[in-house]
Amino acid sequence: MALASLLILLAVAGYAVLCSMRPFAPCRKCSGTGVRTRRRTVTLCRRCHGTRARLRLGRRLLNNSRTIHTAGTRPQPTDRKATPWQ
Repeated sequence: MALASLLILLAVAGYAVLCSMRPFAPCRKCSGTGVRTRRRTVTLCRRCHGTRARLRLGRRLLNNSRTIHTAGTRPQPTDRKATPWQ
């Protein structure tokens, strides 16, 4: 049981490192080409908009959690040397 928990923890940690170092992955819809061929016409991929990359799920979760945390915390005080009544 402990070994399985350790393996799952290592896999999650490895994926977190992967998401922090390489946040973009090749688009699955167009296989990283940026274009789709449908009925003899070549169009830009609708999922990646021709950029050939997509944001990984783990990175998207990290960005959303960071946004929620930033919105819920107080702003940092400024370094002004003003008195409170000014």
